[in-house]
Amino acid sequence: GMADLTHEFWDRLEDVRSGMLGIKGQGRLIPMSPQTDDDAPGAIWFITAKGTDLAKGVAAGPQPAQFVVSDDGEGLYADLDGTLERSTDREALDEFWSFVADAWFDGGQHDPDVCLLKFTPASGEISITEGGGARFLYEIAKAHLTDETPDMGEQATVTF
Repeated sequence: GMADLTHEFWDRLEDVRSGMLGIKGQGRLIPMSPQTDDDAPGAIWFITAKGTDLAKGVAAGPQPAQFVVSDDGEGLYADLDGTLERSTDREALDEFWSFVADAWFDGGQHDPDVCLLKFTPASGEISITEGGGARFLYEIAKAHLTDETPDMGEQATVTF
């Protein structure tokens, strides 16, 4: 059911390395690396720099935003609507700081340029496939060659 799908979404998102994030009505989606805490689902975190369009876009306050995931390896496909805002949550920054982030900021996580973004999903379309991307492509191909509807695994519009 929907609760299972939502749980599975958070579970799989933890291993997703990239997605596309954007502020509604403010240009294109930007590749970003999502961070989540499986123990406290509900938010998706991103580390960026204060000078970026995303950071500047929410400098004045939270904005309606979109996050899209298409990850063959995890068999997770999602198009989410929610709210994006800047966060000063030091514990979250601590938890999600990585060697990748470290390479970008001279001053480490205390660099004044570091900006932590928090995306809180409200609703969206989620598809979960078993067996990853090969299975997904196989089902698409089968649907084209036969009259069968592809079995895309579990798919639903969910509300968080």
